[in-house]
Amino acid sequence: MRWAHHLAWLTGCAAGSLLFGCQQPPATDAVPAVRREARVRTENALWIETPPERRFHNNREVVVAEMQGPGMITMIHFAYPHRAIAAPKEYHLNRDLLLRIWWDDEKEPSVDCPMVDFFCDPAGLREVVSTALTNKKRGWNAYFQMPFRKSAKIMLIYEGPEPPGEKLWAMMPCYSYVMWRSTPVPPQAPYFHAWWNQKAVLTGKEEYPALRAEGRGEFIGWNVTVRRPGSPGYPVDMNEKFYIDGEETASVEFQGIEDSFGFSWGFPEVENIYPTLGYWPLMKGAAAYRFFLNDSIAFSKSLIVDIGYGVNEDAMFRREFSKPGTQLQFSSTCYWYQTEPHLPFPPMIPAAERAPAPERMFWPEEPPPLPSAENLRSRGVTLYVACGHPEREILFTEPGFGTTIKQGYDWAGWPPPVFHCRADNNEVQIELTVPKKAEGTLRLFIIDPDNFDGGRKQEVFIGDKSMGTFDKFQEGRWVEARVTGDMTTEGKLMIKATNRAGKGNAVISIIEWVAKQER
Repeated sequence: MRWAHHLAWLTGCAAGSLLFGCQQPPATDAVPAVRREARVRTENALWIETPPERRFHNNREVVVAEMQGPGMITMIHFAYPHRAIAAPKEYHLNRDLLLRIWWDDEKEPSVDCPMVDFFCDPAGLREVVSTALTNKKRGWNAYFQMPFRKSAKIMLIYEGPEPPGEKLWAMMPCYSYVMWRSTPVPPQAPYFHAWWNQKAVLTGKEEYPALRAEGRGEFIGWNVTVRRPGSPGYPVDMNEKFYIDGEETASVEFQGIEDSFGFSWGFPEVENIYPTLGYWPLMKGAAAYRFFLNDSIAFSKSLIVDIGYGVNEDAMFRREFSKPGTQLQFSSTCYWYQTEPHLPFPPMIPAAERAPAPERMFWPEEPPPLPSAENLRSRGVTLYVACGHPEREILFTEPGFGTTIKQGYDWAGWPPPVFHCRADNNEVQIELTVPKKAEGTLRLFIIDPDNFDGGRKQEVFIGDKSMGTFDKFQEGRWVEARVTGDMTTEGKLMIKATNRAGKGNAVISIIEWVAKQER
């Protein structure tokens, strides 16, 4: 009860904080005296009116606020850089700039994040952020209440390549202020903490570590990004696990990353922004945030937060996402309150490694090689179609051959080596153009690596002829058909894969036409 009382004080003590349901004190003669006791102050920095030591003209590390307690920070504001206003298409503030905060002369910071990510703006790529506790539009603002007893120090640390000077000043936030209130702080009131991490993981082999905390506290929120660089598809089947006080099985566990942020069946196609949770597309992946204002996660000794597959998840995910080239890149900023001392954070990732990974398929591995024209010719192949391949589908064709996609969308989100297909919930239809009365062997490769909806089942047609119904092709299989001249009298040949499972979809990944060998 005592801990709950102090957290309630922390999230609701500031007069007029409607965010947490507080009410203004009644209009009595005592109110002016209370307000004089809890006097509001500001700390300014970065702008040309502030002292040189508080600007980036002469420094790469700047103290933007330093206060003596007891007190409470109620708002932090950073203005847009001059260069971001002058050339918005050419420059945005990125993760080279760190935000660090120390309480009561501690040696290790309690907040250690890229500045932009602290404000739910991963990598600085977002134009507008609108959450209950942070927002951005030509400026970054945060409203976390941050108590301190003896002192508070807030710093910006630039770790990019630009030296101090006028150019660096134009690249950095041009102005900042910190609003704080001189007020008594209860003895057991916890301190605010925030930490950022980023890591690429093979989710079939390891989990992403979002937080390791020791002490007594409460987790109040986070923002998370997940991407499979270069791929339009990424799994959302990872669970979000909160291990409290050394427990072996997480007592708080969300089954599906999108569900933990309030969505389902994958993240939506378009952004959804709400006060306490939301999502938007980030490059080809996702960025999401959630604040646990009504259900903060308390811990007495320790808290571990991981993202990984559940114990009972389909074994396919661990199998397929253990393969090289299936790494997911996560980043996260966690927010929590706890008593000091806190567990020191790991060393910050070097600035050059903080940027989101490039949109390159199978990063950091090389893409699986495609067959060369020489190899295909040597096998008598006159048409090779890599269905759904993001770079190009028709890899090789001799004169007179071609394809037209009649029905079916492209997909390139599976693990390598065959990571692409044309798919349709009902029927994939691909029309081949061939020389009239052409003869040869048509080869189709179908694969069901994700065992979609319990496993695909589909019937394959070459022209009007059924080649059979196929299931259990998780490892992939070739379907071959002999094509005679009477099937291509018009120079056209329809290929179809019809969904016979009643759910899921039908797929085709590779089409080969092998010319008839003359004797």
